[in-house]
Amino acid sequence: MIVLGIETSCDETAAAVVRGSESVDSPGEILSNRILSQIADHAPFGGVVPEIAARAHLEALDSIVVSALEEADTSLTQLDAIAVTTGPGLAGGLIVGAMTARALAAVHDKPLFSINHLEGHALTARLTDGLAFPYLLLLVSGGHTQILLVRGVGQYERWATTIDDALGEAFDKTAKLLGLPYPGGPQVEMAAKNGSPQAHAFPRPLSGRDTLDMSFSGLKTAVRKAVLEPQELDDNIIADICASFQQAVGDVLADRLERAMQRYETQFGAERHLVIAGGVAANAALRHRLETLCEDRSWSLCAPPSALCTDNAAMIAWAGVERLRAGLFDTDEDGSGGGQTGIRPRWPLDMHAKSRVGAGRKGAKA
Repeated sequence: MIVLGIETSCDETAAAVVRGSESVDSPGEILSNRILSQIADHAPFGGVVPEIAARAHLEALDSIVVSALEEADTSLTQLDAIAVTTGPGLAGGLIVGAMTARALAAVHDKPLFSINHLEGHALTARLTDGLAFPYLLLLVSGGHTQILLVRGVGQYERWATTIDDALGEAFDKTAKLLGLPYPGGPQVEMAAKNGSPQAHAFPRPLSGRDTLDMSFSGLKTAVRKAVLEPQELDDNIIADICASFQQAVGDVLADRLERAMQRYETQFGAERHLVIAGGVAANAALRHRLETLCEDRSWSLCAPPSALCTDNAAMIAWAGVERLRAGLFDTDEDGSGGGQTGIRPRWPLDMHAKSRVGAGRKGAKA
């Protein structure tokens, strides 16, 4: 099964070709994974500007698709299907990707799969490791912070989300307060390596409470207060703030996940797998913290390569492979088949869960 994936939900224009086997628990093969970042376009504004992102996708997507097919040594006629992100995300970018995919599918008579961007993240561990269902997922990115039970393809149960800021947003805002370059998350991680995690007694919001939900706005406020203290910010002070912030984040995640693990263990016993996905999952310090947590509780931790944690089209193509072999085909409202490509800027992965901040949102930071 060979599937072309297209991803244009935010500020990366991406296309990839992935091959999967008939076996439902076999890892996939990435034949190509082309990504064009727009960081330089948005850096002067300190965040993603939707209009700029949409225009950049429109200008670049055709050539990115051609490049992905050439690298994979695959033609459009050899594809078994096309998969495209249709939400959640920025409307302009989603439209560019959806219309391009729909045109290709129509001209070459290929099945078209509309993919939830979050499902791409949720299934990446199966692409890389062939991980069997079920498993626990920590999804952490600029727009989402969630703990989910992944039962199967299209079967997601949200156990927790953020009640305010997404974790990636908190990282980016911390960087902005400290005057660090965009994108802020990697800059905070880099600065934290030279700081002391005990330099500031930042709060651990909701820790110890009988809830799996998370909160990061109070932590962000504490960082702002530290920045406004009567002192001149130098590299050492910035490093200490970043290290203390990152330590607090790790404590919050470990506290929430340990409670989620206890709940999971009562339901599934020995099958204990934790997957981390999303842009923030590329943070090496947080990965190490969760590795320790999993070792202490005799769990396995699956953390996809950093390049597959951030936005990419390989995960979208793989979600297409999963849906193709499961027979979960899209249909148009008129029943003609060929894919439901109506975009959904807000699209929760668990459609039955109560609407919450960060549950299905992926948008601009500017």
